[in-house]
Amino acid sequence: MLTTLLIDDDRAFSSVAAAALQREGLPVTVAHSLHEARQQVSSKSFDLVVLDRRLPDGDGLQVLPELRTQLPGAVIMMVTAHGDIASAVEAIRLGAADYLAKPVELSDLVFKARRAADDIRLRDRLEHAETTLSTRRGLVTPRSATMKSVVETLERIATQSPRSPVVLLGETGSGKEALAWHLHQRSFGAAMPFIQLNCAALPESMAESELFGHERGAFTDAKATRRGLVELAARGTLFLDEVGELSAPLQAKLLTFLDGGRFRRLGGSTELTSATRVVAATNRNLEAQVKAGTFREDLWFRLSVFRIDVPPLRDRREDIAPLAQELLHRVAREQGRREVPTLSSDALALLQRYRFPGNVRELRNILERALALESGPELKLDWVVVSNSSGAGFTSNGVEELDALERRYAKWALDQLGGKKLETAKALGISHPTFSKLVRDE
Repeated sequence: MLTTLLIDDDRAFSSVAAAALQREGLPVTVAHSLHEARQQVSSKSFDLVVLDRRLPDGDGLQVLPELRTQLPGAVIMMVTAHGDIASAVEAIRLGAADYLAKPVELSDLVFKARRAADDIRLRDRLEHAETTLSTRRGLVTPRSATMKSVVETLERIATQSPRSPVVLLGETGSGKEALAWHLHQRSFGAAMPFIQLNCAALPESMAESELFGHERGAFTDAKATRRGLVELAARGTLFLDEVGELSAPLQAKLLTFLDGGRFRRLGGSTELTSATRVVAATNRNLEAQVKAGTFREDLWFRLSVFRIDVPPLRDRREDIAPLAQELLHRVAREQGRREVPTLSSDALALLQRYRFPGNVRELRNILERALALESGPELKLDWVVVSNSSGAGFTSNGVEELDALERRYAKWALDQLGGKKLETAKALGISHPTFSKLVRDE
């Protein structure tokens, strides 16, 4: 449950305000001086702080940096005298998220506290999601010269150009998401949100609202104001995957945002700003789309301030072994396995010869399938099966197609169930005639 510290020497107002906030589900601790506030902060943690500027033993502005240090995740709202714009500006500069003008209206306090609480809960969910996904996004230290160069370039961009757009170009599954996450983690905004959007999966009717938010009443179902992803990713990173799929109107709005961080929510008249780095990615040839008139040339120029070409896995075979071992660990953790099998030498040799049309994503799929079928300490060649369809892979001794794998798996399942064909077919979810074909002697 979120907790609030109300620092105000007006006892009558403090009592009424505390009651109002507690009705919103925000337990309140009241301090009537800076001394009392320091005592409370030394023993408790707070999510929201309402800080009056004029206090008996000092100026709230002076203690604001101290509170930011002791309560790094808290949202602080400053109370200033009506019309004292200079104090409000100074409070924002020192780290306050918002301010309230005296005399404080309870409705204004409750509204801003509710919004701050929503922000905190959303931030916590994003942080949890990022922690959960970071093991899947994490970049494996490359061995190939081409990938080392890509990573070194990204790390320079991360610290030297903290807000410049970056575009990652490469085949599907080549690791663009992991590189975007690595850029975010190395930047000054690493503690802020990393928000990802797959533009290809975004319905056009919802696209503008999803990216830029909407005001209450902007359309039929807009029952409340909603912030968009550019706002939620403030001071962090917005990763736009498959950016080539954006519609022409949305391309124009994205260009406006990239040019100055300016945007308007759908149905809104107020211009807002957000300091967010946009990282775009696509497997399409955007330059060809520009020539065809389906992608704005000025947006392409703006996105490609830093253009990173991500090499396919087949062009960096030195990375296959460390990638395979790291992916084995990740998949094993996801499957709840205590011990992580190692790849046999012939299985690794097979992977290093394969062309990987699906890149790193295909490598993961191969290993995930092999781990599901192998319970021993070593992944042998028998379970590491690659595709040779459409000429994408290759055919060699020891390489079998998926139908061979299915036959072996069906026979293994039959052995586990004591040779009972009907029960085994039912357990595998296939018909008895289909199962019989799989296990018949060749």
